Amino acid sequence: MDVADLGLPVDVPSTALFTDQYELTMLRAALASGTAERRSVFEVFTRRLPDGRRYGVVGGTGRVLDAVENFRFDTAVLTFLREREIVDEETLDWLAGYRFRGDIWGYPEGEVYFPGSPIMRVEGTFAECVLLETVILSILNHDSAIAAAASRMSAAAGDRPLIEMGARRTHELAAVAASRAAYVGGFATTSDLAAGFRYGIPTVGTSAHAFTLLHDSERDAFRAQVDTLGRGTTLLVDTYDVAEAVRTAVEVAGTELGAVRIDSGDLLLVAHRVRQQLDELGARDTKIVVTSDLDEYAIASLAAAPVDAYGVGTQLVTGSGHPTSSMVYKLVARAESADPKAPLVPVAKKSSGGKTSVGGRKWAARRLDSYGVAEAEVLGTGPVPAALADRQLLVELVKGGEVVAREPLDAARERHTRARAGLPMSATQLSRGEPVLPTEYLHASSGS
Repeated sequence: MDVADLGLPVDVPSTALFTDQYELTMLRAALASGTAERRSVFEVFTRRLPDGRRYGVVGGTGRVLDAVENFRFDTAVLTFLREREIVDEETLDWLAGYRFRGDIWGYPEGEVYFPGSPIMRVEGTFAECVLLETVILSILNHDSAIAAAASRMSAAAGDRPLIEMGARRTHELAAVAASRAAYVGGFATTSDLAAGFRYGIPTVGTSAHAFTLLHDSERDAFRAQVDTLGRGTTLLVDTYDVAEAVRTAVEVAGTELGAVRIDSGDLLLVAHRVRQQLDELGARDTKIVVTSDLDEYAIASLAAAPVDAYGVGTQLVTGSGHPTSSMVYKLVARAESADPKAPLVPVAKKSSGGKTSVGGRKWAARRLDSYGVAEAEVLGTGPVPAALADRQLLVELVKGGEVVAREPLDAARERHTRARAGLPMSATQLSRGEPVLPTEYLHASSGS
């Protein structure tokens, strides 16, 4: 059974209002001026990575495909727009039959990206493409930020698994998307059951401090948990005195105790002491899980500690200080008329303040050095050089309005592992630095 097909209350019947009002007022004006049907190309990209970051991670592509399919103006939505007088009746009539019938190309989910990378390219009429701006950006900006943070954390963790446990630190619906993005970025499990149900992500969880406090003694709490969940459970040992709790945990569960969790204190010091104590008690196979406001830096600092797994919440679901990827959705080419055969003309915003863009419908490829390691992100608006033909990054996601690139979430997760491994070794350094790959542009002499 594909649990993603079951749906959840976290899904919505229509994504049409996940937009900004000016998308609809632009549509109205374009319909009136006769430019709405001009063939257009929009691209999603970011002008810069978050300060100090060396690469970005594409997250949310699968959710974008769902959102495009569900972008429908039903009766309730049309009634809302009519009552607010946001658009006129002619525009409402057009919206009533709206279906995206264009094409979408993009970097596949889990791929890495750099400044200027055309992460997603949306092609169709101006009218059908412009309406998708906000919903596409809201998904990609959020999910890519979480995936990038997750990637940095998983790189710092090495072979030690990561548990996503940030549901209580963000909006209830954002928590499900964050869990999904974290899984793409390298997390192994989630505590969020909605994410497990919706996306098939493995779920974990045992008990909190409240369970210990509920009982008359810590021993009673541990006994209740072990009797119910078995000796392989994870016991939380920092409610009172850690050393006493570890001793009690082994007495109750025996040396077959699955794991202990430490949620406070000097984790490096406490982990060493707990490992020594467990070994002395004969519980050499009992694992140590640490939580408590971890981020990639804290995880890296524990690399030499006898820790077996990390649980991360707040810093993950807030992008570890960068909750958005600052992606934009810009018109880069449009036809000279509504004639479907009219040639595309490159267009670009030219302004001060670092908000310029590069016009033209772009391709993207990653050039490798003689060792097979990526050395540059190459973008172009003309023919793809033969040497880069088999290194192109954009794949077809939607063709003629039909989704053609759905894939299991594990495919995106595995892709990210490969993509990150193909970058220079400095990509996973946590010290501040410039993007690990330069972005190079090859311009065509004319539009396509």
